[in-house]
Amino acid sequence: MTESVSKRDRWRGSRELVTVIILSVTAVLTAWCGFQASKWSGEMSIAFSQASSARVQAADASSEARDARQWDLTIWVQWVLADADGDTTLRNYVEERFTPELRTAFDAWQADGRADTGPFAEKSYVPEGSAHAAALNHRADQRFDVALQMNHRADNYSILTVLFALVLFLTAMSQRELNDRLRDVLLLTAIAGTVVGAVLLITFPVDL
Repeated sequence: MTESVSKRDRWRGSRELVTVIILSVTAVLTAWCGFQASKWSGEMSIAFSQASSARVQAADASSEARDARQWDLTIWVQWVLADADGDTTLRNYVEERFTPELRTAFDAWQADGRADTGPFAEKSYVPEGSAHAAALNHRADQRFDVALQMNHRADNYSILTVLFALVLFLTAMSQRELNDRLRDVLLLTAIAGTVVGAVLLITFPVDL
């Protein structure tokens, strides 16, 4: 009987120490998770802002490409009319005013036997600004994907913050005037939550 009482007394003393350790460690881990969630949220905001900026710039570049295509079409119509009238002088005059992009496509069109579709159907025809617009759209997509990834990381840290907050609650409850067995269950559950949370935390990326 005396030995059983002595074991209970030792466990109670150990339980107090374990409780202090769990509270201390969990408090630090909770603060760290909150810090990381904030950092990743900031990275997410920056990435979303960069994606938005790239999208706006891509829209401007696309507008530039449309204007360039419209100009090429206008010049091309004049060339077609001059060619139909057999006006070599006017046709040559118009050709001299082809943009480099139209000139490249025009040469390819002639090499292909002057297909009915015209030079604008040639793969070599790329209006000025098209490549820039495509590059900016690609960058916008990349930054948007990065932002979603950052958001996921911030959410993971937020979930761990909730888990550690629950651990703190269970640990605090284990200190209440409750049945010894219930107190042990609460403390052991808190310990298990701390271990699980710590293991998950190790696998998460860190932003400093």
